[in-house]
Amino acid sequence: MNELLYYNEEAEWNRALLLYDAVLKEVTTKLEILNNEFKISKQYNPIEHISSRIKSGESIARKIRRKNLELTVSNIMAYVNDVAGVRIICSFTSDIYHLADAIMKQSDVTVLAIKDYIEKPKPNGYRSYHMIVTIPIFLSNEVVDTKVEIQIRTIAMDFWASLEHKMYYKFYGKAPKSIREELMETANIIAFLDDKMLKINQKIQKDSGDITQGQDFSENDDRAPHTTEELDSDIDAIDIHATDIVNDFGFNDVI
Repeated sequence: MNELLYYNEEAEWNRALLLYDAVLKEVTTKLEILNNEFKISKQYNPIEHISSRIKSGESIARKIRRKNLELTVSNIMAYVNDVAGVRIICSFTSDIYHLADAIMKQSDVTVLAIKDYIEKPKPNGYRSYHMIVTIPIFLSNEVVDTKVEIQIRTIAMDFWASLEHKMYYKFYGKAPKSIREELMETANIIAFLDDKMLKINQKIQKDSGDITQGQDFSENDDRAPHTTEELDSDIDAIDIHATDIVNDFGFNDVI
């Protein structure tokens, strides 16, 4: 990264890396504590996986130059919100909002921005919940509020996003229309499956008298099936939809 900077700012960049590394540790610890609390109090862990990263120097440089700014440490810290990033993978869409709410309620977390790409997916079909927050990092002689991006998504959303990224960027951001349409179609399939899995899980928990997983639905919640017949209908719908997918994509020719 130092060779990309316009000025000799090695000391400043090393200090910035210290802060970004620290904020990733702070967020990860907070999430592990929340997950452990859920395990104890509700016998359920909403988090499947947590990963973190510091953005590469090349990616940071591209972002700064797109903003027509000089590539300085002060500009990076002020204008690039996702240098430090944490990704949380959940089981169900309901877990995403429970975790986001729990994070926002922490007294030392300041929310700067939220982008809900689940409620309003990106044009390519991308779904995820993004938060830009600051967390105070306590150094020996000062406290520095440090930005970190938190992405929360389901296993299915992460599956789609990871493969879409690998495939789409082979076209350098200019994929043919037919490819874009097919990726959008698969995004809709992923959303359908996420919704059905949530409904089935809610029905199972309700029938077993345990509503600790996929919480916050009631008799009046249209998102959840209320009878065994409705559950059977949902499962049949998944079977039919899955068969359509196999036929559409020609998987039978391979199997």
